[in-house]
Amino acid sequence: MNHTRPVSRRRLLGSATAVVLTAGALGTGIGTGTAAASAPSTAEPINALNRSARPLDDLDGLGRMIGDARVVGLGEASHSAHEFFTLKQRLFRHFVATEGFTTFALEASWSTGLRLDAYVTRGIGDPAQIMREEFQGQYVFWNTREYLDLIRWMRRYNTTHPDRPQLRFVGNDLGYPGPDAFDRVTDYLAAHRPDLAGRIRNLYAGLKPPTGTQAGAWMAGQLTKEAPVRRAEADRADAALALLREHGHPRTADRDTRRAHALALQNATAITQSFTGYAFPDEQFPERMRYRDRTMAANTAWWLRHEGGRVLLASNNGHVAYTSDNPDEFPEPTGAFLRAQLGPHYVSIGLTFNQGTVNALPDFTAQRPRQYTVKPAPKGYNEHTLDKLRHRDFILDLRTAPAAARTWFAAARPTRSYGLYWSSHDPATALGHSYDILIHLHEVQAAHLLR
Repeated sequence: MNHTRPVSRRRLLGSATAVVLTAGALGTGIGTGTAAASAPSTAEPINALNRSARPLDDLDGLGRMIGDARVVGLGEASHSAHEFFTLKQRLFRHFVATEGFTTFALEASWSTGLRLDAYVTRGIGDPAQIMREEFQGQYVFWNTREYLDLIRWMRRYNTTHPDRPQLRFVGNDLGYPGPDAFDRVTDYLAAHRPDLAGRIRNLYAGLKPPTGTQAGAWMAGQLTKEAPVRRAEADRADAALALLREHGHPRTADRDTRRAHALALQNATAITQSFTGYAFPDEQFPERMRYRDRTMAANTAWWLRHEGGRVLLASNNGHVAYTSDNPDEFPEPTGAFLRAQLGPHYVSIGLTFNQGTVNALPDFTAQRPRQYTVKPAPKGYNEHTLDKLRHRDFILDLRTAPAAARTWFAAARPTRSYGLYWSSHDPATALGHSYDILIHLHEVQAAHLLR
């Protein structure tokens, strides 16, 4: 992969020249390229859509739509819009109170999730500092007042509801293998398998980032390494994982030690996932992207199996979806992997919007985002029709909509999808093939970034 590749729609691991490619979408509010030209002329089924749409305030109705799903993927059409982030907190709080949800999963590094979960469950650390260190580089858009509010609310909930299941925070991504994951592995070995500690410590030598490392700087540095070096690091991480898997079982068989081994094995898996993600040759870009989405699904499913409860997964629309609208580069989304593993216990919710402002990086060399204005969606866009409905903001179950509406949703049209970078690329998306449920907002404003 190199910097001449068109800016893609999702933010994913890149190379030293491309760094991270992301979900770009409509840069000016005017359709460009083949997506706009190929938009079908199917008549707008406004009446059918109005019969199905429910006002966004009907969260109990949304609860009925998700049914008994164990994981609900909640997307976003921009990685940095205030209303998308606050909606995720609002829905999570409602699902905690009414549907038994206990985990908020975010498209963030596994090791970052460990640090934030320690704060949420035990009050360890300062969440603002953790976010300042961890939500950088390709995760810069999570370092916002909105996410800090959510994390602090989760901690307050746990301290004021000691009689209820604790809320948990997990990252399911592979961008940054932070020191906490390494420490969890070595702590297990010291307690249960000291005979293996030296061998695994030697394999991990030079891989563990120092405590306090800023994640963005580490990821940028990783991308400057030659491909053979990155491959060798991945091989060492994988060798440590294999050693722990094959010989690291605890010598006692009680439940607590078996759980300790399972947790150590997952942390070693997350370390290997990260170094493997960086080790793909640039010419294998689509396979790198498939690996990342499969990893995010696997980590989410592991958490569900081992921690139980119900999970709200916050990610980009393109990740939670069932189908890719750019299969040449992004062959298989996280949502497709989760549906294969969980069946109907996974439900996907896509988010769309008509107009407003968002934050995005101007290009792959930029360090700080800028705010961009998004004009009302032009004719031919999915959002143009959705914004004609009688509700300003609404929820729509795509599975049970009238036939005319389902036919309309089955056609691919230009659809806004902003990721890390500002782009004029506007992907054609068939909403009905991608999501179970749709939430549409009339207007959004840029999220409040922290420094």
